[in-house]
Amino acid sequence: MLLGFLVCVFCVVYFTQRWVHTRKKVKSSLIPIAVNFHFTRKCNYECGFCYHTAKTSDKPTMIDAKFALRKLKDGGMRKLNFAGGEPFLYPNYLGELVRFCKQDLGLESVSIVTNGSKVKRDWFIRYAENLDIMAVSCDSFNKDTNVLIGRGKEGLHLEAVQEVSSLCREFRVKFKVNTVVCRYNWQEDMNHDISMLQPFRWKCFQVLIVPGENTGTDGTLKNATKFQISSTEFEAFTSRHEKVHGKRLVPEPNNLMRHSYLMIDEHLRFYASGKTPSERTLLDTDLQTLLKDAGWDETNFFKRGGVYDWSRNPNTTPCSNVNDKKLDW
Repeated sequence: MLLGFLVCVFCVVYFTQRWVHTRKKVKSSLIPIAVNFHFTRKCNYECGFCYHTAKTSDKPTMIDAKFALRKLKDGGMRKLNFAGGEPFLYPNYLGELVRFCKQDLGLESVSIVTNGSKVKRDWFIRYAENLDIMAVSCDSFNKDTNVLIGRGKEGLHLEAVQEVSSLCREFRVKFKVNTVVCRYNWQEDMNHDISMLQPFRWKCFQVLIVPGENTGTDGTLKNATKFQISSTEFEAFTSRHEKVHGKRLVPEPNNLMRHSYLMIDEHLRFYASGKTPSERTLLDTDLQTLLKDAGWDETNFFKRGGVYDWSRNPNTTPCSNVNDKKLDW
């Protein structure tokens, strides 16, 4: 009897300690829920405030890119966004990775951010079934302002935005608009034009200065300081448009944006928005080490609405997993 009792006590103590240890380990682990993959720095536009400037013409091999993406999926990634540079400078490479993320990895959401100028209908025919969201960058509905910012020299950017919007509707891909609010557009009234485009989400960023990328010093290729606006000016822009667009508009001032985006660059190195990448890559270092080194602000990620209705499939939403213990939300 006594022996049985002691065995029971030992089992309770042992498994309780194991449970506590496991919970501590889970809580200390970072989960890369949503990742932005800037696989190229090359771009056909010259936006003056760009924070991922064309320092190299490198992009990872397909094998390395897929290895890194699978590693992220195994670590808990649910959404992958392709960005650049301009990702559509490599349409077949981009298309294959979009297909891989949806079909092979089974991600909840696969999205692309593009300037729209290189998007073709043939690409949608081949790959759109694997794409949840396409976001097009549109900073002004005035041709002269777009040229001044650097979004195309011929003033044809707005035509590209319209074309992407039409293709998304035709192929049932969620259409999103990204706007960088800066010195040249913060006083513009975009209510009518956004209402005509009807994006499901309109992300408005306060132009961000990133050391080593767009400070205009230390050999950086861009000088975004002349595009800067104050928090008051940014709030004036968002307030003017929130009255019409409500929750569709998602404002991101610098204090929320900085460090809240988890990104990998063309060398498969992790970094957070506003921080330079380390030298270690997804090819040679374990995921948790990379995440802790990245300087990612997980709290601000959730605070800025990093999880939203990001799947084109209405039966697959992040909200359904809000009680998933693995996420520890």
